[in-house]
Amino acid sequence: MRGRATLHAWLMLGPAMLLLVAFTHYPVVATFWHSFFSTPRGARPSRFVGVENYEVLAADPIFWQALTNNLIYALGTVPISIALALAMALWVNGRIPGKAALRVAYFTPTVLPMIAVANLWLFFYTPDYGLVDRLTHFLLGWGATNWIGSQETALGAMMVIAVWKEAGFFMIFYLAALQAIPPVLYEAAAVEGASRWEVFRRVTLPLLGPTTLFIAVNALINGFRLVDHIIVMTKGGPDNATALLLTYIYEVGFRFWDTAQASALTMVLLLILMLVALAQFTFLGRRTHYR
Repeated sequence: MRGRATLHAWLMLGPAMLLLVAFTHYPVVATFWHSFFSTPRGARPSRFVGVENYEVLAADPIFWQALTNNLIYALGTVPISIALALAMALWVNGRIPGKAALRVAYFTPTVLPMIAVANLWLFFYTPDYGLVDRLTHFLLGWGATNWIGSQETALGAMMVIAVWKEAGFFMIFYLAALQAIPPVLYEAAAVEGASRWEVFRRVTLPLLGPTTLFIAVNALINGFRLVDHIIVMTKGGPDNATALLLTYIYEVGFRFWDTAQASALTMVLLLILMLVALAQFTFLGRRTHYR
């Protein structure tokens, strides 16, 4: 009977495991293997070159610029997206009129395709008559600004789009977690005379720990993965000011057709994500309270 149950369990897990191995594990192993070979060119076959592809990366200034841009991009978008998502969830979870409409408004950017979002923000960032320029001229008296054509503002402009797109998605998780907190805990805090800030810091925030950890890991992955709008709007420019690791991988692999170098870049990206995710689970996991 036990063997039959085990067989049934493996049969149930089989399709999911097959897809996971075929589309996740095998590509990672194959990419790692190809990163030690040269790119085949016409009649010249691929040959084993060891760590040469990684040595080329170490000497590539564009790689280091893309890595620096990506770190700035992730450090700028992840905390702001999480904080904004939590603030929106707390707002729409309260007793306010029209909260259903607010939830829809906050979540709407999430369901829009990133290509459509990029084209929408292209209009917003249009110098002189775009929405952003009209607002800054009306409120601050600024002149026309080429937001995505200037090295000083292009990366920041891309970060704003990422936060606008992601915050509503993360809000849904926070909203679900807030509604799962037992009301008796708030009643007990009210009896003890705790202030709203103390209730948030000592009751709400600790119980949101597992959700925050989940959102933080996903936000970090998106910080390195969400580049569709950059490809559409700037293509990594001007002068690589918005080049990120994934856009550089795309350019090296599909524009210059250097698959070996793109494989090495991909492994570097995967290693960074693994190390940062491990650090998040190690340090945040210890401070996470599971009910």
